[in-house]
Amino acid sequence: MKIVKSLLLTCLLICGGYLFSQQVLTLDESMNIAIKNSPAIQKSKLNMEMNKEYLNAQLANLKTNFLLDVAPLDFSHSLTYDKYNAKWYEDQVFEPKANLIVSQPVKFTDGLLTLRNEFKYQDNYSIRDGVQTPPDKGFNNYLFLQYDQPIFTYNRLKLNLEKIKLNLETATMAYAIEMLNMEYQVNQAFYAVYQKETAVQIAQEEFDNQKVSLEIIKSKVEAGLSAKEELLQGELNYATSVSNLDNSKVDLDNTRDQFKLLIGMSLYDTIAVKTDIDFKLVYVNMEKAIENGLSQRLELTQRNIDLKMAEFDLTETSAQNEFRGDVSLSVGINGFNEDVTNIYQNTTNSPAIGLTFSIPLWDWGERKARMKAAEINIQSKEIDLQDQKNNIVISIRQTYRSLQNLVNQIDIAKQNEKNAQLTYDINLERYQNGDLTSIDLQRFQNQLSEKKTALVNALINYRLEIINMKVQSLWDFENNTSFIPKELQENLTPEN
Repeated sequence: MKIVKSLLLTCLLICGGYLFSQQVLTLDESMNIAIKNSPAIQKSKLNMEMNKEYLNAQLANLKTNFLLDVAPLDFSHSLTYDKYNAKWYEDQVFEPKANLIVSQPVKFTDGLLTLRNEFKYQDNYSIRDGVQTPPDKGFNNYLFLQYDQPIFTYNRLKLNLEKIKLNLETATMAYAIEMLNMEYQVNQAFYAVYQKETAVQIAQEEFDNQKVSLEIIKSKVEAGLSAKEELLQGELNYATSVSNLDNSKVDLDNTRDQFKLLIGMSLYDTIAVKTDIDFKLVYVNMEKAIENGLSQRLELTQRNIDLKMAEFDLTETSAQNEFRGDVSLSVGINGFNEDVTNIYQNTTNSPAIGLTFSIPLWDWGERKARMKAAEINIQSKEIDLQDQKNNIVISIRQTYRSLQNLVNQIDIAKQNEKNAQLTYDINLERYQNGDLTSIDLQRFQNQLSEKKTALVNALINYRLEIINMKVQSLWDFENNTSFIPKELQENLTPEN
């Protein structure tokens, strides 16, 4: 029975190796998965789309609006006491009606042009002292054109439209910046996995070397050519290499889990990464990087948007307790007839004009204080803008210097690895000849592992700094092209 269970378990393990095959990811594939699954990017994209719909709604609101109000039933019967005549009287009113309103906002003047047509049928009468008055029956149509214009104030319609456009631009910037940040984070996590995979390979090589060394010392001790203490040290070195290999595998698994969590993959997927980190010198022009960064960096655009918003707030604040006026002009005709076909047989012209002013007398300095606060806010935004420019210049300079330093580090790391490998090979031969102890050989093995790891780290750091320069300057020096996200180009300027 135990044999059968063992066979079944073996079959399951073999099948599992085929069912749960390892997925090898490139950097581009990892980025595509992250863009698709990242909650932060999805939220930024939804926020951008929401603001785009707000703008579409505001643009639609500037077009001609049509509204039809219909009241097919409007009936009332009431009993009312007239205090002046000390008498009761009753009224009965039946007035079904429909109201058609066509309105057109005027964007350039903040005015409103309205065409209104009110059509109704009325059948009304009243009873006073028991006597019914003649019923008032017939059709009534009132058609008029009206224009309302505020004066001595700012254009609220145009300002609101500009604010909604800036909100969309801000949301689009946030989405694009999130994309850039995600690209850098994915690159960091991707190369971290590659780094841990390389560490496992180096630990495996160290383990294989220690295994060979252990076999050599065993044969030498058995032949009486070395002391037994050398075998004990060799076994200790071998056990240490086994532990180092296990630790590196654990670090690799933990790093892979963090990477899968970042890009939105299932934690139960088995993955590996595939990339080429061979050194390829990329020429970076610092002046070009700074110039492009100051002209294209999205954070600067955001600071300019903040400054514009602060200026809009000042405009709105200045309108509090302001002197303003409103002009209203209308012309219309009113027709009434019992026969609907003759409704305009007898008409009444109804022109109207109105001019009103709102004149603040005393507000105890409220408006002045609010305007001062808004002006201070503008000054603060201007400081933020200049500070952002300085930070961009500093970041690009630091990244450029780091790249220059890393080129030197890579050259040194390559030579160190070459020397360490040569040194280990020479001392391994000395160890085989009995001219070197296990402790000394272990020291050279550790030195070789350190130099290999240092070279891998230097190559990865260089790749990350190249990507960082691309994000900092928004210029791809590898391909000598601009690095503006396509989402920014597609959504920043919607059709009006």
